Amino acid sequence: MKTKSICAIASVALIVTVFTSCYKDPLKNLSEDESRIYITNYDTSANFSSFRTFSIADSVALISNNGNTRKVRSGTDAAYIAAVENALQQRGFAKVAHDQHPDLGVTASRIMNNYTQIVSYNDYGYYGSYWDPFYWGYPGYDYYFPTYYGAYNVNEEAVAIDIVDLKNVSQNNQLKAIWSGLIRGSGIDNPATIESQVMQLFNQSSYFHVQ
Repeated sequence: MKTKSICAIASVALIVTVFTSCYKDPLKNLSEDESRIYITNYDTSANFSSFRTFSIADSVALISNNGNTRKVRSGTDAAYIAAVENALQQRGFAKVAHDQHPDLGVTASRIMNNYTQIVSYNDYGYYGSYWDPFYWGYPGYDYYFPTYYGAYNVNEEAVAIDIVDLKNVSQNNQLKAIWSGLIRGSGIDNPATIESQVMQLFNQSSYFHVQ
């Protein structure tokens, strides 16, 4: 797996370095845009140009570390879903219903935690447990994503976009997640910036398009 987040993380580190010489707490002086970090993770063996269609879940999984996970669709959630649809369509993918055998299955999750910790997405347990493969017409299957890590701060919300390969089903009853994007930072639920936030994820994923 390969993480395409070097530029985003480097820019944040540079801002922190610049403000450290002038302020005691540089993070308090960042704008919402400057505070955001965009992380994308993908399967380097996947041939992204071989996919043509996608289907996206019509609601968002709201996940918190208190164990209360549910599907929601607020105005913010609908805006994220629409922004992901638009990003994929701009890259040549056609949207179809989830029962029309899409090549890709797309889900969105909002993750809300109230502690500071480095956690493994796999250990957190929402892959294959909430958006089960039955939704995509694969009862009895599981899907997985190779381990990678994210940082969560006190009372901070993150948004994850996950894309699963529904075209190439493995023989061991698993569907493979081939791309994931994570947005964390301040103001990520601002409807005025959701489109640009999602585009930032896909802009650093230039390989993700129909040939």
